[in-house]
Amino acid sequence: MAKKKKRKPRKGIPNLTNTILTLLRKERNKSFNYKQIAAKLGVNDASSRNQIIKTLAKLAAKEEIKQVDRGKFKAIVNTTYHTGILEATSRGAGYIICEDFEEDIYIASNNINKALDGDEVEFYLYKRRKRGRLEGEITQILKRSRTEYVGVIEIPEKKRFAFVIPDSSSMYKDIFVPINKTFKAEDGDKVLVKIEDWPDDADSPFGKVVKVLGKPGEHNTEIHAILSEYGLPYEFPHEVEDYANTLDTSITEKEISKRRDMRNDLTFTIDPKDAKDFDDALSFTVLDNGLYEIGIHIADVSHYVKEGTILDEEAFNRATSVYLVDRVVPMLPEVLSNNACSLRPHEEKYTFSAVFKINDKAEIKNQWFGRTVTYSDARFAYEEAQAIIENNPNIALSEVEASQLNTTIPQKVSLTGKQYETQPEIAQAVLVLDKLAKIMRKKRMSNGAISFDKVEVKFHLDENKNPEGVFFKISKDANKLIEEFMLLANKKVSEFIGKQNPKKTFVYRVHDEPDDSKLAALQNVVGRFGYKLNFQDRKSVTASLNNLLKEVVGKKEQNLVDTLAIRSMSKAEYTTQNIGHYGLAFDYYSHFTSPIRRYPDVIAHRLLQHYLDGGKSVNEDAYEDKCQHSSNMEYLATKAERDSIKYMQIRFMEDHKDEEFLGVISGVTDWGIYVEIINNKCEGMVSVRDMTDDQYAFDESQYALVGRHSKNMYQLGDEVVVKVKNTDLVKKHLDFHLVGKKEDVL
Repeated sequence: MAKKKKRKPRKGIPNLTNTILTLLRKERNKSFNYKQIAAKLGVNDASSRNQIIKTLAKLAAKEEIKQVDRGKFKAIVNTTYHTGILEATSRGAGYIICEDFEEDIYIASNNINKALDGDEVEFYLYKRRKRGRLEGEITQILKRSRTEYVGVIEIPEKKRFAFVIPDSSSMYKDIFVPINKTFKAEDGDKVLVKIEDWPDDADSPFGKVVKVLGKPGEHNTEIHAILSEYGLPYEFPHEVEDYANTLDTSITEKEISKRRDMRNDLTFTIDPKDAKDFDDALSFTVLDNGLYEIGIHIADVSHYVKEGTILDEEAFNRATSVYLVDRVVPMLPEVLSNNACSLRPHEEKYTFSAVFKINDKAEIKNQWFGRTVTYSDARFAYEEAQAIIENNPNIALSEVEASQLNTTIPQKVSLTGKQYETQPEIAQAVLVLDKLAKIMRKKRMSNGAISFDKVEVKFHLDENKNPEGVFFKISKDANKLIEEFMLLANKKVSEFIGKQNPKKTFVYRVHDEPDDSKLAALQNVVGRFGYKLNFQDRKSVTASLNNLLKEVVGKKEQNLVDTLAIRSMSKAEYTTQNIGHYGLAFDYYSHFTSPIRRYPDVIAHRLLQHYLDGGKSVNEDAYEDKCQHSSNMEYLATKAERDSIKYMQIRFMEDHKDEEFLGVISGVTDWGIYVEIINNKCEGMVSVRDMTDDQYAFDESQYALVGRHSKNMYQLGDEVVVKVKNTDLVKKHLDFHLVGKKEDVL
């Protein structure tokens, strides 16, 4: 008896029902026949076509789709579609943030439909909640948030193709690169890859390498990778550099005649000791009537950066300078940022100024705004100005003598000799300005401003950019002196335009009130340390926040509480719609004082001069678009700056692998605890898998990992001792080994 031939199993199209529904919903205004659907799916065999025909018939019978013409089908739209922003996870699932819903919408990996992190998407909700949460499916990608990713290229031995494995944990797919689009990258190189296409039948997006960054782990490679990850440039196009270098940066009598000449007013800058650009200066004169005339002088960037030029286009695209641990990536070419627009000592400069007449109670009696020409008599580092304030040197004059002194400098001579000669007047100016700044700060705090003086992490670097040590930048009186007068200028310029009638379009820096739920979450955490917030009204909220920030100073939980308090606040942003600035307690606020490093300040200068000249209000929509772009670029720059700090912290810890460190538990999750080392602020993770003395489970109510058998608890804010287990410069990840609790080890 002859054996029957075994029939080969049919190869069906996997998940065809959902695939067809997704396709029709995505293009729900069009109708498709089976041939068009087969073409979309990249199949053309008879078996696949028959499967599509049968599936279409079943879906039509169940009234999930409808036949609008013979053999042509269309989605039945009986649901509401929403739009939102996707936050993707490393596993290919995600959450959509949508204004229509208070909670985020979970999207399973099989419903993400090729959307990537940050994309604006259209989606619909399932009719029921799944697993106790809102869940949906993405039907359309409305706008890609990005197309370029940094990663490491892998080229198999046969060299027929390559894959780029992205560094970003939120990019859940590798990127396929044809071998002719690898840009001569070698296997293992860190590269920048651009997604060009994602075919319907492809598991991974297709891309091309646009830049080879270098070998992973090398310093410049990793810094350039950080910038490239956020789409931030690290060099200027040649044509922009050439244009900037041809600008006339000379100070001419013709231009001086158009400005208020303040070169004879005592003027100086106070900046960080390593600053290379000085975009603000203060002038100080005691008037015959006993008032102080104080000028806040800002580099007149708009004099050189004209609208419509390639220089202006480049500055707008960058929108901000980026401050990384080892370098500044400037918004403007060096010929402007460090030279023509930098208010360097003993040089005449074009400036845009806010000049105030103020009494000894810090009350403003008169104000003036306009273009000026100034001359800086001296340059102070913050440390030098702080020494004057703290020591109150003998050369400082009494208030009575100061009120009788004309501190203007009638003539300019060279640095040699004049610097010594002007020290008494400048020292006295610093002391008076400090006194006025403290009065202004006290008023601001009493009006409900919040005092965020978060400690900044800085590094001592050797000539090869290796971190030799960590130190903390703390804001002292000299820093606060400059801060208060810059705030004054920003506030008064904004107020001057904001109060005009009819209304004038302007660029405001706004800060909304904090969300109640975020404040409640903050209370839950700080309550662990014994602190309590008062949510009765706005004044009580700000007062209790300030009290909290004051109480934690010098304590082990300070950095944690400072960070959580900042995160509980709304994000400040640029907009033409003024709602005031909650954190500063100002009804009107703009950025005016840093045009070398912030494009919105350049816009503010242009608009202020336009309105001073009697110009009509400009187009609001056009400027709102500029504001949104500036806010977005500021956000990316901030992320790059944080990544560079994290990278340098990991480099620093590489050389301290055998040491034990005292740290504070700064975060608790079901996969482990995060620990911040007290003496250098480096944060790393202890995996729950490495805590082998017990089985630990996450107790969300106590912000703790608790041992199942021993009931041993590792809780948010606990002090523990750790050692470095692993450092990963590429992924910017630091792993710790847990030695034990402080009381058990030390």
